[in-house]
Amino acid sequence: MPSDTAAVKQLFTRLVSSLGRETATRELKWMKQALTISHSPTLPAMLQRRLSGEPLQYILGTTPFGPLDLLTRPPTLIPRPETEDWTLRLADMLTPTPLRPLTILDLCTGTGCIPLLLCHLWPPGSTRAYGVDISQDAIRLAADNAARCNIPSSQPLSLTPYSQNVFMPVLGDLRDPDVFKSLLPPFDIITANPPYIPKREYDELPVSVKNYEDPAALLGDLPDSEEQDGLSFYRIISQLLRQKGVLRDGSIVALEVGRAQADAVEGILQQSAGLRNTQVWKDPWNVKRVVLARA
Repeated sequence: MPSDTAAVKQLFTRLVSSLGRETATRELKWMKQALTISHSPTLPAMLQRRLSGEPLQYILGTTPFGPLDLLTRPPTLIPRPETEDWTLRLADMLTPTPLRPLTILDLCTGTGCIPLLLCHLWPPGSTRAYGVDISQDAIRLAADNAARCNIPSSQPLSLTPYSQNVFMPVLGDLRDPDVFKSLLPPFDIITANPPYIPKREYDELPVSVKNYEDPAALLGDLPDSEEQDGLSFYRIISQLLRQKGVLRDGSIVALEVGRAQADAVEGILQQSAGLRNTQVWKDPWNVKRVVLARA
């Protein structure tokens, strides 16, 4: 059997052929760093997993998100740079304080990346956040990330003052019209990065996505949907937003969307949720990525 050094050299040569020398060198460096700070598998094992198509973030066990370093575990969706970009932009747009705190509801929270970044960036005691997800794996991971970020979880999140920002992951199904009842609405901010990949496009996704990340966090078409356009969850969210007392005057809704979906989602929010004051944000790659609405 080849030594670890010989095995690493052989596997790295294959990784260079697959990813290019610059990317392969960078990934190898990160794998070596992960070995020094955790009980990660051996370097050859990590390289072999990468060559099989497994996402680097699952192999390393973490991913950067703004100034945070979040845990990542399969099958929970890996936070993307485009999500990081608009979350930072949203954080810069608002200035909550302990005297005027904001309540956040993040739908399809996954790792908890969006509310945790907002909690981290805003002043202590200014933010109370919920993160709802249908996946027990995601809820456990979001709770672990809250602990990693030193952001306490509390149940229930009362309206009494806090000295710290608080985040509570909640297991829930958006298709349940009562999902909001225990979460102390109204909400100042509702965010979501829901599933939005149309079923017809799923097979075209990279192996590193479709073979490892939860299909339920990717597919935007429900089996009983008349339209198979990837927009099922935006229609569900719009119906939830229509419920009395969910939003207050001035509340903000920020929904991440897929490529070429922004105009349709903007229409859904205007027509189904009655939110007429909308705008679209582009990501750093000039893709219409977020539909923002104000109540």
